[in-house]
Parts: sequence; structure tokens; C-alpha cells
Amino acid sequence: MRKILLVFAAALLITGLVGTASYAAGEAPKKEAAKPAAMSEMDLRLGMRMLWEEHIVYTRNFIISSLAGLEDASAVAERLLRNQDDIGNAIKPIYGEEAGKKLTALLRDHILTAAEVVKAAKENNKDELTTSQAKWKANAEELAAFLSGANPHWPKKEMSEMLAVHLDLTTGEVVSRLNKNWTADIDYYDKGHMHILRLADVLAEGIVKQFPDKFKK
Repeated sequence: MRKILLVFAAALLITGLVGTASYAAGEAPKKEAAKPAAMSEMDLRLGMRMLWEEHIVYTRNFIISSLAGLEDASAVAERLLRNQDDIGNAIKPIYGEEAGKKLTALLRDHILTAAEVVKAAKENNKDELTTSQAKWKANAEELAAFLSGANPHWPKKEMSEMLAVHLDLTTGEVVSRLNKNWTADIDYYDKGHMHILRLADVLAEGIVKQFPDKFKK
């Protein structure tokens, strides 16, 4: 399911290449190349949700493993970073190669900076925590600017607010676990999980609004 956008892109690419090959071979096309079947809005929404759910789940796993000093922390971090690659790759069919690479880079910075926040909080290094949190927020603003620049249905103000909530809820998880307030920790995660799904829905809805001819109900 998380590859659904890439599959959709492949259909677009194949159709385009078939038409191009016919002209290159000197063949007069008998009829206009068939357009690829429209992708369903539901498939797009589910695919986007899966990608962002992986984002929140592996972020959660990293927080737990990192704060507890578990041996799997590095492996979890690697898997979490791979999710950022998947999200960037998912938009390439729609927004292009460079846009996909840019989103991946911003999301990787988001995760790497989050790791700095977790480390500083664990070590109770207030100066480093302040610095890393400021860097984290600046990255969120870059992400908001990138998204709003790509799609008019993703207003910068809304993107900034949604990403800020994501940071706050993730920070709440870290602080609650450090304080061994397990009830609050679970509550922050539950809220963060629902919030990231809403973000995924907003992104999917924006794509459909921007490219309505590519989707079916």
C-alpha cells in the first residue's frame, strides 16, 4: 500500500513512453494513447496514512529505545530514516524528482534533530535541549514552507500549526517517559497518532484537489 503512489506514477510513465516510442519509430498513431486508469481517492488516502503512521510508530519506538538505552536504538533509527525516504519517493510521481529529494532531506533533518532533542533531554543538558528544539522548530517551518509552495491547498499557516502540534506531542512523550509518567506518555502518543493521521488526510485531500482529473471517487 505504501508504494501506491509509485505504482500510479509507473502507469503514467508507461503510457507516456508508449506514445513517445511510436512517434520515434515513425509510426503514425492510429489513435490517442489510452490514459492510465484514475487512482481512487481512497487508495491515495490509505497509502498516505500508512506512510505517516510508520513515521509516528517508529518515532515512538526510537524514543522508547533511546531513552532506555536499548540495543535496538540504532536499528530503529535506521528504519525511521528509511520511512523519510519512502515519503519523499511517494511524492516524486506527482511533484517531480527534485521535490521528492527535497522533502526527504527535510524529513531526515526532522528525525536527526529529534534524536538530538531526545539525547539532550535524557542527559538533562538544558543548553543543548534549547538549541536542538529551536533547530527542530526551524526545520518544521521549512517543511511548512516547502509543502505550501508545492500545493495551494496546503496553506503555510495550517501546515505550520499542524507540524508544531506534532513537535509538541512528541516532546510530551519524551518528557513523560523521562518522568516515568506512563499515563501521560501513553496519552501523548495516542494524541500524536491521531494527529499524524489527520496530517496524512490533509495531504491526500490537497493532492486530490490539485489534480482532480487523476483521481476517482
